[in-house]
Amino acid sequence: MMMMLAICSRMVVPYDHSNSSKKALEMAMTLAAQDEKIEVNVLMVIQPEIPAASLAMTPLLPRLELQHEGAQEIRKEIEQKLESLPNKTRTYVLDGDPAQVIEEFARVNDADFIVIGSRGLSGLKEMFLGSVSNHVLHKATCPVLVVK
Repeated sequence: MMMMLAICSRMVVPYDHSNSSKKALEMAMTLAAQDEKIEVNVLMVIQPEIPAASLAMTPLLPRLELQHEGAQEIRKEIEQKLESLPNKTRTYVLDGDPAQVIEEFARVNDADFIVIGSRGLSGLKEMFLGSVSNHVLHKATCPVLVVK
């Protein structure tokens, strides 16, 4: 792991406020603290919901706005936590399919390393590996550390 960090300059940490992503953020911070040259980028991805039949009466836009408001509150918590690092840190709230957004963000921003939780907040918590982390693990162009 130390050898990997020697070549790491940009780390991406997907975060969805699940226990697994909290552990991934802690691990990323521990790793980044070993070299202050490592930039830590924390991503939260909001996936626009497709209204279910029972929710069809509720307009999509207000629900999306509520999701963004919640994400901004979580973002503040993350930024406070990251203040303990001497590293350059950034937080992002993006829209889209989480797996694709994470993969694309890492590629476009030349990430060297991704630290991701094994499972997120999806309703399918019984899967061996979350669908997002599984997608990122197989499609990312850089090393991925999956934290359990």
